Amino acid sequence: MKRFTLLLFCIFIQTFLFSQKNKAVMPAGASSEAGQTVNESLLSSLQWRNIGPFRGGRSAAVTGVAGKPNLFYFGSTGGGVWRTQDGGRTWENISDGFFGGSIGAIEVAPSDHNVLYVGGGECTVRGNVSSGTGMWKSEDAGRTWKPSGLTKSRHIPRIRVHPTNPDIAYAAVLGDLYKASDERGLYRTRDGGKTWQRIHFVNENVGAVDLCLDPTNPRIMYASFWKIRRTPYDLSSGGEGSSLWKSTDSGDTWTELTRNEGLPKDTLGIIGVAVSPSRPDRVWAIIESQTGGVFRSDDGGKNGQR
Repeated sequence: MKRFTLLLFCIFIQTFLFSQKNKAVMPAGASSEAGQTVNESLLSSLQWRNIGPFRGGRSAAVTGVAGKPNLFYFGSTGGGVWRTQDGGRTWENISDGFFGGSIGAIEVAPSDHNVLYVGGGECTVRGNVSSGTGMWKSEDAGRTWKPSGLTKSRHIPRIRVHPTNPDIAYAAVLGDLYKASDERGLYRTRDGGKTWQRIHFVNENVGAVDLCLDPTNPRIMYASFWKIRRTPYDLSSGGEGSSLWKSTDSGDTWTELTRNEGLPKDTLGIIGVAVSPSRPDRVWAIIESQTGGVFRSDDGGKNGQR
């Protein structure tokens, strides 16, 4: 009985000291309540840690779900698609029994979180890069899956879904890394993946690698293309055809932005692109070249600065 009483006393003391410590570090006027400001210096002790899973392989594709802060999906390069519903504490594989292998892109339809699109084939082009088996789709939040076309794409680095129509989706197809391929380019489906239409193509040696929609106007799209070749003995990144593009009509027509004022003039490699959700005329691009780096445009890509 005495030991039990002593244990309760120790717990009480630790709880009291912890609460006093929290009060001591909280700056004046700040609150720990949700939505209140907190001194950012308090976050300096936080560190990144690996939360698993530990048999899926490295990840090349990941997405969260708006309004569900603990729900995430990721595609691994050798273990298919995984899901966590508790912020990464536990993970489960949701593609076993349907497909697996290398995953290059995964996207949840913003207007219907039951609809998931997955593209096979990582774009981290390295010595042991592996290809995929095209597009897969789930209409029940990953419980079941069915093949959804683009079977010869080999590598799909990016998928985007229309914000209000889950049947409209876009796929950036990098294609075969080892040889020329007519399968490369940007593709669009308007029937939920039953059929795909190629809406932009540069040439048989240049594939689409990144794609984003203007968050305020899905008719406006930005896409990048990459000339990349992997062989058993070397890797070549960049060259004629690596480029940045813009469409203002949902992908029907495209305008090249690559050589606009302020962007690199030398040989280009891989390009990543993103649009500011609060200021859609602000476009960011990370560009591989001898004079590359991070570039910003404040006029929708007409001009840029490093």
